[in-house]
Order: sequence, then C-alpha cells, then structure tokens
Amino acid sequence: MTENSNEETGEDLLHKINRETSKVAWSELLPFFAKGMAIYVSHKLDLIKVATVLSNDDKHQFEEWLKDGLVANVSDEQASAWHESNVTVWAVVIKPWVLVQPIVD
Repeated sequence: MTENSNEETGEDLLHKINRETSKVAWSELLPFFAKGMAIYVSHKLDLIKVATVLSNDDKHQFEEWLKDGLVANVSDEQASAWHESNVTVWAVVIKPWVLVQPIVD
C-alpha cells in the first residue's frame, strides 16, 4: 500500500482553504492587483468552493464561471472603487492567485 502525503482529500483541502481565508482591506491587496493576480468572485458563488475548484485545477468549472461573469480578473474600475471606498474583502490565496469577494453589509 502506498500513501501520498502531498495529496489532500477533498474535505481536508476544503478545511485548509477555509482556515486560510480572511478579511483583508482591499488596499493591502493592490500589489496582487497590479500584477494581474487578483480574481473577483461574485457573491453568487461560495468563495471557498471557487478556491477549491481552482486548487483542483477544474478548468471546465472555472471556465463556466468565467463565461457567466461569476469570476473575472479584478477590473481597474472595481479596484479604483474599492480603494476609494476603503472596502474590506474576503480573500484567499491559491498560488499564484488571490481570490477576493467584497464584503457587503
């Protein structure tokens, strides 16, 4: 019997990503945005699920969300508005990307 300790089960990965998700001021993520590494996640999706799909390299699902406009690179307009409004986002890193979802009161 062989065991690959580098692979995480779906549930383990889900818990790991959940623990690594945090509230962050958008202004702290501007360097990632400047490098084109900030990905917007719509409120219609669960941020943890999107991060899990990206981590598992499920291109089909991610492309569907892209096509539907549910995930996208953070636009210049979004970044500017969030910066001016001092928005806080939920964020999680799935290297090299940072997934962000603005917190709505």
